Amino acid sequence: MSAIRDLKAWLEPRRTEMVADLAAYVSQESPSDDKALLASGLAWIEGWLERRLGTPAARAMFEGGEWGDTVVLDYPSGTESDLWITALCHYDTVWPAGTLREWPATVEGDRFTGPGAFDMKAGLVQLVWAMTASSALGLPRPNVRLVLNGDEELGSPASRPVIEQEAARGDVVLVFEASAQGALKTARKGVGIFEVAVEGLEAHAGLDPHAGVSAIDEIARLILHLHAQTDLAKGTTVNVGIVEGGTRTNVTAGRARARLDVRVSSDDEMHRITEILETLSTRHPAATLSVAGEWNRPVMMRSPQTGRLFAAAEAAAKELGTELSEAFVGGASDGNFAAALGLPVLDGLGAVGDGAHARNEWVSVGGMLERTCLASGLLAVLESSPELFLREPEVAADAGAR
Repeated sequence: MSAIRDLKAWLEPRRTEMVADLAAYVSQESPSDDKALLASGLAWIEGWLERRLGTPAARAMFEGGEWGDTVVLDYPSGTESDLWITALCHYDTVWPAGTLREWPATVEGDRFTGPGAFDMKAGLVQLVWAMTASSALGLPRPNVRLVLNGDEELGSPASRPVIEQEAARGDVVLVFEASAQGALKTARKGVGIFEVAVEGLEAHAGLDPHAGVSAIDEIARLILHLHAQTDLAKGTTVNVGIVEGGTRTNVTAGRARARLDVRVSSDDEMHRITEILETLSTRHPAATLSVAGEWNRPVMMRSPQTGRLFAAAEAAAKELGTELSEAFVGGASDGNFAAALGLPVLDGLGAVGDGAHARNEWVSVGGMLERTCLASGLLAVLESSPELFLREPEVAADAGAR
């Protein structure tokens, strides 16, 4: 049987094929807000998966309504494995239809650029080639359940229950989002998106300045109060990114609203900010206030199980002659949902590069090869010690019931 250290020698001659796969995938536009393009992109993905991995043992489709659909595909181990890995990969991107006309998939030296390449199309390509390499070399791997969702960039409104349901059926969750400058992600912040709206009283600002109640004045005071809740030492940020209000310069503003993004590193901070939002009040008694929104991503803490999972990745990296680092990042992913269920989650297994959501988004081709080897090696390490990650049936059933 081949060893993990043989992976690079097998994958190196196939580098061109891997890049061609990524170029073809990136050329399938899949903006989060375009249902038709998401559907055609998902159809292409499933056809490509069929060619690379064969027919999945099981397939389930979950309608996404106005958002992208979610597909769950099972690829059992070639051996009698009891361990199930849930692999999370979203296929939607932030890039609008037509972006490819001015920014096509391009390779220059070690840099591959194109919309969605870094976040996160390269991650799926790496996973597929890792599984292909495992089969070709006879390396052991656990069962893999691949979850493909098309609404992650919107907060996974339709796919969240599917992700939680499918993750709860398994033992370990691997997320093929992009790396953090090469580091794997073992913890992520929780995220909340909220809107604070104020109703005031319109009046002529010049003729009758005392008759009106300015909603803009009220929202400005509230914004200062909200921004003061940022506590960088505790990993909490509150950012009002959009402010709207008023109708005319000579009219006391009757309406105003502020939209804010909140990031927290602990449940305690989530509770603190929730209380702040629930107790907001206006200065003027005639002004009224409302708060809408929700916490759309729970905090992803670095649990002891996740620590063991990172150690398994380190063991695979050592066999490959490389080193790994880990990071706690402010961005959230679908891995947050799985971590909240008590599952071990290792994120950032995707591309090495930079520029998520930016025009300079790029992927290292050499990094693709390296991370494909790592993914295949990690699967082999996990299968060699499944007892470290197998959950008791009743634990899995409890998590699924949530």
